[in-house]
Amino acid sequence: MLYWLQQLQVKRWQHQQTSVSLDPTHNINNNNNNSADDFLFPVCAEDFLPVLESPIGLVGEEAANVPSQRTPLADVSLKHPLIHIQNSVHSFRRRSSQECSQSVFHVDAPPWIPPKSASSLTLVPPSLRTPSEATVPPPALSLAEPVDLASPGDGRKSPSLLDSLSRKTKTLSSTMTVSDRTSRLQTEKQILMEEVKAQKELVWILHKALEASQLEKRTCAEFLAADGEQERLELLRHCERQAADLRGRLEAARTEADAARKSLVQRDAQLAELQGNIRSLTEKNNAKQQVIIKLADQVTSCMSSGGGLDSQTFRQLQQEIENLKDDIEAYKTQNQFLNSEIFQLTRLWRTSSEQQKSLMVKCSYLEASNCQVESRYLGVLRQLQELKPLDPVQRGAVQKLIEDALKGELKSVVKLNMARDHDEYGFKIVPDYEVEDMKLLAKIQALEIRSHNLLHQEGGERHLSGRWAQFLAGRSENDLCPSPELKALLRGGVPPEYRQRVWRWLVRARTRTIRDRHQRYQQLCEKSRTSPHPASRQIQLDLHRTLTTNQHFSSPSSPALQQLRRILLAFSWQNPAIGYCQGLNRLAAIALLVLHSEEDAFWCLVAVVDAIMPQDYYTKNLLASQADQRVLKEFLAEKLPRLSAHFEEHNIDVSLITFNWFLVVFVESLPSDILLPLWDAFLYEGTKVVFRYTLALFKYKEDEILKLRDSVEIYQYLRFFTKTISDGRRLISIAFSDMNPFPGRLLRNRRAVQLERVHGELRELEEQQRQFASENASENARRKDKDLDAAVSEDDDEL
Repeated sequence: MLYWLQQLQVKRWQHQQTSVSLDPTHNINNNNNNSADDFLFPVCAEDFLPVLESPIGLVGEEAANVPSQRTPLADVSLKHPLIHIQNSVHSFRRRSSQECSQSVFHVDAPPWIPPKSASSLTLVPPSLRTPSEATVPPPALSLAEPVDLASPGDGRKSPSLLDSLSRKTKTLSSTMTVSDRTSRLQTEKQILMEEVKAQKELVWILHKALEASQLEKRTCAEFLAADGEQERLELLRHCERQAADLRGRLEAARTEADAARKSLVQRDAQLAELQGNIRSLTEKNNAKQQVIIKLADQVTSCMSSGGGLDSQTFRQLQQEIENLKDDIEAYKTQNQFLNSEIFQLTRLWRTSSEQQKSLMVKCSYLEASNCQVESRYLGVLRQLQELKPLDPVQRGAVQKLIEDALKGELKSVVKLNMARDHDEYGFKIVPDYEVEDMKLLAKIQALEIRSHNLLHQEGGERHLSGRWAQFLAGRSENDLCPSPELKALLRGGVPPEYRQRVWRWLVRARTRTIRDRHQRYQQLCEKSRTSPHPASRQIQLDLHRTLTTNQHFSSPSSPALQQLRRILLAFSWQNPAIGYCQGLNRLAAIALLVLHSEEDAFWCLVAVVDAIMPQDYYTKNLLASQADQRVLKEFLAEKLPRLSAHFEEHNIDVSLITFNWFLVVFVESLPSDILLPLWDAFLYEGTKVVFRYTLALFKYKEDEILKLRDSVEIYQYLRFFTKTISDGRRLISIAFSDMNPFPGRLLRNRRAVQLERVHGELRELEEQQRQFASENASENARRKDKDLDAAVSEDDDEL
């Protein structure tokens, strides 16, 4: 069977190699890795099973016709079945008789010492023993005498264990009287020693009392012998100092005594624990002794009974053992065969996976090439459309080709990932454009984005995922802390599999001063249900305008819209000064798409509005937002002077375009693969990232913008050009490298200056409004007087 199984493996491998060689897309260089041996049989003989060149033994009809050569007596042993058991028991007896004298159950009796010696062995209670006596082990019963167990065939009756135990009992009873007398004498000796010790302590106390009385007598004599009051006063002061010194010594002695008592208590506890351990070990030892004795008795009874297994039972057992050994060998052979099968299947799977990977790469390359060809074709059509000398017929033909190209989808022979329309966050991979006149250019840019992503995105994302995996290995959200390494990684973008975890940590770092976050959000949701906010109507209107091209918000019955509604209502009660401002719905929506949690998205919105953005950014007057637009114009003049001059030449106010970028942090203005890395750095570094990316976008398309000479065309181009950015890595490099230096202190200073100017202009505007209102009121009053006079004169004329 093993031979035929190996032949089947070889045939399968040859079939796979034949199918690979017939594949036209298979790389010829891959054949160099497969040697002739692998083609015939790809498994190494020393690793698994040797290759069988032919079947072993008889095969087919010959095996069926030849009679079996195995006789029934082939497996029968000629030895008596009891010989093996007798030999094993005999060896066990000899080994037990040699080891028993040094086992844990035997204790050599110490030599007898007269009771006068202090180290005599007596059975004194543990409470009355001295420390030196506690270490001497008491005499124990030895179980080391060997037991003569004769074999059943000797004809002699072996002595049982009861005889040896009876002899031990007699010896023990004869020695018990001596031990009782010795213990009684030892007890009396201990009592006398305690009495002597007490008498010594009493004598020591009397000596101390005598010394104190003599000292007091000498002091009184010196006090009476003093001539004047001054000397007596000095004596009293000296006595007071000595008394204070003695009191201090007494306190120190008491402290030492307390410490000694505590240590004594601890040592007593340790001693009790050790004694308990000793008792448990002793019990275990006794139990083991009992088990060994019982086993020895069983073996003795079995050997002395003279019976045993009959020959038939022994042969059956021997046959079962042989069968089990044969089964073990069969299982070993089966295990080796299964290992070889797994090895072959793994090689087949790896070969097929490499072929599939090469086909996917080729498919991606063909799709990218197709996108490039189609974009060039559309570019040629666009150039033909702009040519003036074309006659009406040619112009109509070109227009018909352009319409057909715009109506058609991206058609390729092969498409990677089945032309997936949306990414993992629900955004369209190829976005739509609202500018009808620029549909052709938008289609060309979308094809370029698709081609670039297919050719370059996979390698960069794999490298970035490896760096993030190495950084986050073994770290929890509590272990993350600000560092230059984390800053560099965030500027490069967070892979989708780690983005939720990193954003949650960034939001908690921004809102760590808020206590009881979960209870706070639940209270706000409950308040929004019971007390309708004045901004609830505007929130309801803006819900269906939020990320209309995203899968999660496109349907009116989408659960994400209801979550967004609760988030915005809770924020309106969280920050009454702002309530609700158009644009907050987009900020909360992007947070909800990434964090997937309604509560986490709410705190992300709180972090952006209250912690990251400047104050008064989303208030009614949008003062901080206006100040940022003026700061942007200053940076634009410094970093991109040619583009700034071009805008001034054509009277282009970039704040009409960039104001919305800043207010919603580029949501719905950039493709998702560029927007989300921007937010990764924005949540960590703040609004400085928005300035960097704004300048980088203008730098990225500077040459194309400078070619435009009409203000209307420039405005149309600025409305949608951010969605045509194809190389996100190049944009990141421009934002964080080409825009340097970009100090945060300079940004704060300029923002403060411009904010003060905006406040001043606002005050002037309010003053002008008040003056205009007063002048308008007086003008209305004069107009009314004139109307009244005219009406009176008309009445006079009629009269």
